[in-house]
Amino acid sequence: MTLEGYKILVVAPAWVGDAVMSLALIHRLKQQNPQAEITVLVVPWCAAVFSLCDDVTHVIPLNIPHGVLGIKARWQCAQVLKTYHFDIAYVLPNSWKSALVPFLARIPKRIGFVGEMRWGLLTECHQKSQDLPLLVDKYQSLARRGETFLRPKLTIKSEKFDQDILLKKQDVTLAKPVIAFCPGAEYGPAKRWPSHYYAAVAKHFIHQGWQVWVFGSPKDAAVAKEITTAVSGDIVIWVGHTTLAEAIYLLSLAQKVVTNDSGLMHVAAALDLPTVALFGSSSPSYTPPLSDKAIVKYLHVSCSPCFKRECPLTGDNYMKCLTGILPETVIADLEHVLI
Repeated sequence: MTLEGYKILVVAPAWVGDAVMSLALIHRLKQQNPQAEITVLVVPWCAAVFSLCDDVTHVIPLNIPHGVLGIKARWQCAQVLKTYHFDIAYVLPNSWKSALVPFLARIPKRIGFVGEMRWGLLTECHQKSQDLPLLVDKYQSLARRGETFLRPKLTIKSEKFDQDILLKKQDVTLAKPVIAFCPGAEYGPAKRWPSHYYAAVAKHFIHQGWQVWVFGSPKDAAVAKEITTAVSGDIVIWVGHTTLAEAIYLLSLAQKVVTNDSGLMHVAAALDLPTVALFGSSSPSYTPPLSDKAIVKYLHVSCSPCFKRECPLTGDNYMKCLTGILPETVIADLEHVLI
C-alpha cells in the first residue's frame, strides 16, 4: 500500500543523538512518499533537530520529563493530534508511555518495536533485527526492508539565523579557522575524554593559527572551564550560551570537530563535518558517527564497551579506554582529515 499523500506522525526519541539518527527514517519515509506530510512529536530539548530537517512538515513538542508518566498531558496532546487526522504513526522509543499518545489519538496504524508490554497500544510490533547492528538502520527497518539504508542529514538555512548577532554573543569573528570541541556526554563521565587532553589539542591548533570553540549543554560547564583555564589564546566557550538550534548552526561553521560519543557527535556527522570521534565505554558498532569524514578512535580494551555511566575501575585501569587515546594521535588524525 502506498502512503502517497498520507499524514505521518513520528514519535521521536528523547536523546539528541538518537533524535539525529531517527532522521534517516524520516528521509526514507519522504523518499518513499514525496507528497507525505510528516509531523514529529518530540521533547522540547530535541525539537531543533527536526526543525532543521527539510523532510519534516511540523514539529509538536511534548514537554514531559524523563521518567514521568504524565497521563493528563499525554491525553491533552492526543486531543491535539486528532485534529491532524494522521493515517499512520511510527513510535521509536521502546517505552509503554511513548506509545500511549498515538493510541489515545486513535491513529489507525501504529508501528513500533516490541517494548514494555504495548501490544495493545501498537497495531504492529517489530523485533529489532539482530542482522542490523546499527541503531539508525533498525529505525529505518520500520518503513519496509530491502532498500538502501540512508544516513541522517541536517540542512542549515542561513536565513534562519543572524550570524552577526550570534557571533557578537561571544565577541568572535570568522577571521581564523574554527576547530570545535564537544567535550561533554549527557549519559555520564565514562564517555568523556579527559579535559587536559582536549586542552593539549587546543594548544596545538591555537599555535597553528586556529580558534577553538567549545560546545555543550549547561551541564558541561565544569568540563569546559577545565579546558579553557588550561589554555591561553583564541578559545571560546559556547557552553550554556546557545539554544540547541544555535549550537547546531555555529557548529556548522567549524572546519574540524573533536567530540566524545554524544548527541553533538551525531549532529557533526549529519552536518558532514570532518570529525574525530572518541569512544570509550560505548560502542561504535552500534551508534557510530555516520559520515565518511568521521574518524573513530576506539581502543577495544578488554572491559569496553561496558556502557556504564561511570568507570568502575581504579588505579591505572581507571578510564583506560579513553586515557589510552593520546592527544598526539588525535592531532595527527585532525591534521590529515579532509576539510
